[in-house]
Amino acid sequence: MLFTAGCGKKDKEEWGSASPPGSAAAPSSEAAATAKEIFRTRCVPCHGANGQGDGPASASLNPKPRNYTDSAWQASVTDEYIEKIIKFGGAAVGKSPAMPNNPDIGDPAILTALKDIVRAFNKK
Repeated sequence: MLFTAGCGKKDKEEWGSASPPGSAAAPSSEAAATAKEIFRTRCVPCHGANGQGDGPASASLNPKPRNYTDSAWQASVTDEYIEKIIKFGGAAVGKSPAMPNNPDIGDPAILTALKDIVRAFNKK
């Protein structure tokens, strides 16, 4: 995933905000805001603003970025898997090395908030 494009701020409803029922406590509003900014700048270029894997950088990628709105995929992965791929990149879980690691995300609350954003794209 290349970090070449930025998009305008999105509203709270579009990005999602809280942990799903039954999960750990929701991250603080500060952690959630930081996660939204990270998602906007690092993830949207490939995964798209609506999480469909159709960001502006996705055209040149093979394989294509994950479509987060795919409910079958959402059901097939754990929260821990999502957090691992965010933190350590695609190669860490046997996926595309084009999905970079994010070793600078040291705060577990921010990592949880990023996972929550990915989960919020699930179409039920």
